[in-house]
Amino acid sequence: MGIWDAITELVEAAAPWSTADAEAPAQAPEETKAEEPEEEEEEEEEEEPVDPKETFEEECKNSKECAPAKHHYDECVERVTNAEANGGTKEDCVEEFFHLVHCATQCAAPKLWAALK
Repeated sequence: MGIWDAITELVEAAAPWSTADAEAPAQAPEETKAEEPEEEEEEEEEEEPVDPKETFEEECKNSKECAPAKHHYDECVERVTNAEANGGTKEDCVEEFFHLVHCATQCAAPKLWAALK
């Protein structure tokens, strides 16, 4: 037995990627049926957590602080909607939307940090 054979045997014995071949014990059909309803009940009980950021941003969009940005955005939406109904124009309200979102994000950030602490 050479040195390489010894090293190879040591590596094979200590390798984390080696697998053990074993069969799982067979379950009776009754045991399988009993487990299924429990899993369904557990899934139904879990509730999706609510993101406080969305709540804070919605409150800020309707606050005094963001009222000018919201007013400009609402006017733009009305103007574009009327123009599209009367023959159309290539205008959109992306800039006004981003101003409103920026205002809401700036307003909500301190509230969010306070809530997360």
